Amino acid sequence: MAVQEARQGEGPHAGAHGGGCTCPDCPHGAREGHRRAVAAFLAQRDGLAAGEGLPAGVAHSAGASRQWVSDELTESAHAVAERAREAGEAWFQQVWVRTLLVVWGSVVVLVLAEAVTAIGAGWSTARTAGLIAALLTAALLTGAARTHRARGGLLAPVIGEDNRLSTSRAVAVMWVLFAVFSVLVLSLQLAGASGHGRRDALIAGLGLARGAGLVTVLALVCAVAVVVRRVVALRVPAQKLQKVRADRPRAADLLTDDSGRGSFADVQYVLVSAAAVLFAAVRLARRPDQLPDLPWGPALLVVVSAVTYFAGKYAEGGRPVVLSVVRSREAGDLDAPIRTGDDIEIRGAGFVPPGAGTPDLLARMVVRIGTVHVHVPLVPVPGGFANPSDTVLTVPVPVEVEPGRVEVRVVTAAGVETAACEIDVTD
Repeated sequence: MAVQEARQGEGPHAGAHGGGCTCPDCPHGAREGHRRAVAAFLAQRDGLAAGEGLPAGVAHSAGASRQWVSDELTESAHAVAERAREAGEAWFQQVWVRTLLVVWGSVVVLVLAEAVTAIGAGWSTARTAGLIAALLTAALLTGAARTHRARGGLLAPVIGEDNRLSTSRAVAVMWVLFAVFSVLVLSLQLAGASGHGRRDALIAGLGLARGAGLVTVLALVCAVAVVVRRVVALRVPAQKLQKVRADRPRAADLLTDDSGRGSFADVQYVLVSAAAVLFAAVRLARRPDQLPDLPWGPALLVVVSAVTYFAGKYAEGGRPVVLSVVRSREAGDLDAPIRTGDDIEIRGAGFVPPGAGTPDLLARMVVRIGTVHVHVPLVPVPGGFANPSDTVLTVPVPVEVEPGRVEVRVVTAAGVETAACEIDVTD
């Protein structure tokens, strides 16, 4: 419905890839189609929250109108999710070219910096080696980006299984690229050295005594990237961590958790690592004839930052839990036991996993009452939804539920099921 409403205003030239195009086969059309579908959904949600558009056949019954509204919003949410998927695929087609622009722009900046600093000091073999190393690195990255252009080019190695940018992988890639560039600079100088003394000095500059700090930091950040991936891979099947897939990666993923909130562990890891890489780059620029001598002070800062990041990631998550189930009572109702047809209020925590706040994922939530699976209805309010929420769910008890003692379980959008909470259903 949201897509149909969005298409009504496209005009006769909607098939052309122009400003009003919403075709999924071009990047601009996919983005525009998603934007319009979202706008139509928000208008529909707020209209239904205000009681507009309800059919006369269901307006007399609160339960029927709630179910009709939920079904309409669920259908529209699925259409918006499909548009989001198309926009995400189109984004991958575009971003790999932008990553190359960043790479070659960095090469241009390096050339300008070397040219400016060479004024007065003169051009040196180290400057030539640095320029050639940058060109070689950029050429290798260009080939890798073209190979993986369907997965975002250079972003492919740092995109996690949940389709988000991985902070641990991004930090590890940053250190790996810097280490490769440093070794290339020294190798090219060694290839162009003519005297034995010069060659011996360059070889000594590659010794472990010079690069112990850099090697230690590189080993640690790579280990953290591998171990974090392994921990997530083990905790998700064990239902100790809830993960939902994102529509597409975003730069903010490096500094936030899955729900988009700022994460202290991620922010400090990125900032400390970036500062240490910058310090090492300055050391390389000052002494290009040896590996960057990263002092143990900055190296230990990175170690502490990496340990903090890993501890924060390991502490994330937790299974959803049902704390209690009570009969939902409206004003004027008498107190009574739970009967079929009544609404029950399920109180707990972790019902909405991080990143699962979109309408299509909220609509995937299910409550199992005995042997009957009840989809949690979407109850709109201006600006959002009153039901479901992360701590409270309200669902009706179907007539198919047999009277007696039955178990209530919640299945989240991530597929994680809570432990059972027993209730008594009377005739």
